[in-house]
Amino acid sequence: LDKQDYINKRNNVVQLVKSKFAREIVPPAGAIMPNTQTSYIVALRFDIPPETRRAEAARRLVRLIEGYGNHISTGFLGTPHICHVLSRFGYQDVAYRLLLQENFPSWLYPIKKGATTIWERWDGIKPDGRFQDEEMNSFNHYAYGAIGEWMYKNIGGLDQKEGSSGYKVIVIAPKPGGGTTRSSIDFESVYGTIACHWNI
Repeated sequence: LDKQDYINKRNNVVQLVKSKFAREIVPPAGAIMPNTQTSYIVALRFDIPPETRRAEAARRLVRLIEGYGNHISTGFLGTPHICHVLSRFGYQDVAYRLLLQENFPSWLYPIKKGATTIWERWDGIKPDGRFQDEEMNSFNHYAYGAIGEWMYKNIGGLDQKEGSSGYKVIVIAPKPGGGTTRSSIDFESVYGTIACHWNI
């Protein structure tokens, strides 16, 4: 196969998988099954629902978040994408609300408990000070730290143009919210320093 044939075959397979997946998990009524935050996040992140039904799927995701007290209920698969999906579909305020939530389960809960690393479990240390699980409870486990990418792109405002690699073509577009009043980001790319500093 030459490169173009490979790309065409790969795209055909991707479309086939998406359509079969959509038939199984996106019933006509609009809900995505099972009805969990992660189901909606993964489906929307990879454009599984038909385009005409994505806005409704995003609304359902927001209702699930609100129904859970504006908390995240995702694991390793959904967490890296949740705030990206919310921002993409116009729910930047909900993404900030999740980021700044302080009680369990949230990113700031471990920080309030003294964390200086990313925990494997949202409640690695329980409110009463006991370990969630003494046998399997890493306190240096990156998976939930994926929120950093969203923070760099949205708070810091530093991204690269779609299709660019190595930050050859950059996009600087901070999206303040959640009461943030300033940000400062510097990145040493192979093309030189990229910086975005802002304050309100």
